[in-house]
Amino acid sequence: MEKGAKADIHQPTQTLGRPSPSFRLRSESLNALRLRRVFDLFDHNGDGEITVEELALALDRLGLGTSPDELRPTVAAYIPPGRAGLAFEEFEALHRDLGDSLFGASDAIGETHGEGEEDMREAFRVFDEDGDGFISASELQAVLVKLGLVEGRSIVRVQEMICSVDQDSDGRVDFGEFKHMMQGITVWGA
Repeated sequence: MEKGAKADIHQPTQTLGRPSPSFRLRSESLNALRLRRVFDLFDHNGDGEITVEELALALDRLGLGTSPDELRPTVAAYIPPGRAGLAFEEFEALHRDLGDSLFGASDAIGETHGEGEEDMREAFRVFDEDGDGFISASELQAVLVKLGLVEGRSIVRVQEMICSVDQDSDGRVDFGEFKHMMQGITVWGA
């Protein structure tokens, strides 16, 4: 694909359902950090590229089952000739173009603090599987396991992660603690 050319972006398939409003995150620095983390999670073998198969596997683990054959036409347009997958820059371009296609072009200047707060609440809800307003060690472990992260294999390690954020020492993370943790993330080079 020639540099600067855009791929034909199709609407999401019925199997993926309606896209989440937090697909496009409001804060550019947090967006870059979160997108890099997503890229690293999806790059299953750690080679710096995400293949269509790795992307399909990651989406399947998140409960958004789709086959490599469904993804290939869209993703392949972003993979440069001679490469097996998407480097971070191509992954970022794919994410941006999908966001523009689904939600219209980004207007970061007009976005409000309230929208950022809602993004944070939606991220919290991903971990708070039972909806009780807290992230327990077992809920965090379940998400880590779904993502295929080694930290999810040890409940002791997961409990240590919870304790590092748990300000009131109740053994769980509430939204305030989660928000504090997310706001404390430093984005190097942003």
